[in-house]
Amino acid sequence: MEIVQIETFRVAVPLHTPFKTALRTVYTAEAIGVKMICDNGITGWGEAPPTLVITGDSLQSIESAILEVLRPALVGKSLLNHESIFQNMHKLLIGNYSAKAAVDMAIYDCLAQHSRLPLYQYLGGYRNMLETDYTVSVNSPAEMAEDALLYNAKGFDVLKIKVGKDEIDTDIKRIQAIRRVIDDSIKIRLDANQGWEAKAAVRAIRKMEDLGLNIELVEQPVPAHDLEGLKKVTDNVDTLIMADESVFSPQQAFQVLKTRSADLINIKLMKAGGIYQAQKINNLAEICGVECMVGSMIETRLGITAAVHFAASKKNITRYDFDAPLMLSDDLVSGGIRYHGKSITIPDSPGLGVKTVQIH
Repeated sequence: MEIVQIETFRVAVPLHTPFKTALRTVYTAEAIGVKMICDNGITGWGEAPPTLVITGDSLQSIESAILEVLRPALVGKSLLNHESIFQNMHKLLIGNYSAKAAVDMAIYDCLAQHSRLPLYQYLGGYRNMLETDYTVSVNSPAEMAEDALLYNAKGFDVLKIKVGKDEIDTDIKRIQAIRRVIDDSIKIRLDANQGWEAKAAVRAIRKMEDLGLNIELVEQPVPAHDLEGLKKVTDNVDTLIMADESVFSPQQAFQVLKTRSADLINIKLMKAGGIYQAQKINNLAEICGVECMVGSMIETRLGITAAVHFAASKKNITRYDFDAPLMLSDDLVSGGIRYHGKSITIPDSPGLGVKTVQIH
């Protein structure tokens, strides 16, 4: 099963409402799509959104890395020797995680189709259905409370609340406003997107604990490079702390795990460079008794389908953040995962189960 062609295409889908975090505001989901064609007629799909403030990847850099570096190295190679292909991919380019992830998805799609298995079964097959949280963008306390109430009314019982953009006292007011309208049985996760400093994060989380705001976890409270600060927060609060931007590679995961700097790890294919490396991160975490979440960037249902297949395949992945396609005004994908409110079902079709992608 040799690769005979790798093509790229661009997609852009407006969001229903702007997606706001401490790092950026997104109005349109843009991405580079990948179509991989093999000599046996199998076609694999992948996707990579640009997220400059997190991965450093732009549309242009993703496209260039795929067409100018990865494609020449991969065309003509047999996917049955995929271990060497993945090894070479990660040696050819430093960084460029999103470009690697898009090609990695397409390879796994082809491999699972060749094996006549849906990808989640090819990777382990632990479950075939899961439930996503829903993200409340950072706004005024009143707006965020209104949004939280709306999403809860739609059946979402795990809400991911964006904070870290303003003063911490404002963030606390945001959570108080949300808790006033949301029952205590609804899980609240905070994502500071590196917006706090360690000492301030400890004070804020302790205050929220004292106020009884019932926070399940806080994601990446401090800057990505500050592992000492991350550990300080983890060691000095009762609330679970999750590493996100601090962990791109298995090597970074190893450092977080070795130092016990976080209680949980958020794996994203766009950070890890695809499923091949993401599996290594999850394996390391599982060995250390640390559960993982699989999250995503603002992606279409194409990229999220690959992330869902990976997340569903592993026992140690226990939390899921796959709401991005629900924020989009259009769906370009035929086949793939399906949403039923908070529930996501995975088709039994081989590979990703993606049939076609609209290319404008």
